[in-house]
Amino acid sequence: MKVVIIEDEMLSAEHLTLLLKKADASIEIVKYIDTVKSAVSVFEEGFQCDLIFMDIHLADGNSFSIFSQTTIETPVIFTTAYDNYAIQAFKQNSIDYLLKPVSLQDVQFALDKYHKQQQTRNQQQLEAFAKTFQQFSNQYKTRFLVRLGETIDTIPTSEIHYFETKESMTFLITSTGKRYIVEYTLDQLEKQLSPKEFFRINRKIIIHIKAIEKVKTHFNSRLSITAGKLEGDSQIVSRERVIEFKKWLDN
Repeated sequence: MKVVIIEDEMLSAEHLTLLLKKADASIEIVKYIDTVKSAVSVFEEGFQCDLIFMDIHLADGNSFSIFSQTTIETPVIFTTAYDNYAIQAFKQNSIDYLLKPVSLQDVQFALDKYHKQQQTRNQQQLEAFAKTFQQFSNQYKTRFLVRLGETIDTIPTSEIHYFETKESMTFLITSTGKRYIVEYTLDQLEKQLSPKEFFRINRKIIIHIKAIEKVKTHFNSRLSITAGKLEGDSQIVSRERVIEFKKWLDN
């Protein structure tokens, strides 16, 4: 793990280096920085590291000013002799706030927090990647087999206006207004339909994006859509789905 120490007191920097090596022998101190100006210059050039230990009071000013002059995405552990900066510290990309004199136990605890945070972040990134990969790799249905009397036909998804559940049955409604019973629940259909084209606006309706003619606000933080023959509660986007619905439309 590559660590940068931002500290203007050499003895404090050396003490922290010793503690870090004791806590984790694999840690590599890749750079020492002793001023706000130098820190801004280094990170503006795109310098990369895994973790920063940063003293709050530096020779040429308060280290919080670094964040207003350049962007630092790297996690930070603040060190200081003062305890009145904690709230301000945690407004930055801060993992911990260590009061001087820093002990080995303090450093170990802070590093443990860093590793736990990284594990959580990595897991979130993996889950996001898996979800994206699944969306691109899924073979969504492009047509549905329907029956009308003795006739069996196929309906392309591009001609589907919406799906509706009513009296324990699911209906496929085309853009021309024809209705067919399909042997799927809406929960099953959500997994089979392209999320770029279809959205479940409430517990009764999954609608095709091309079917939406108009969207307007509705009471109780909901939305109302105009789409063909949809009426009453069927045209209402439920409150818990409004945010995702807006994102879907925006895409």
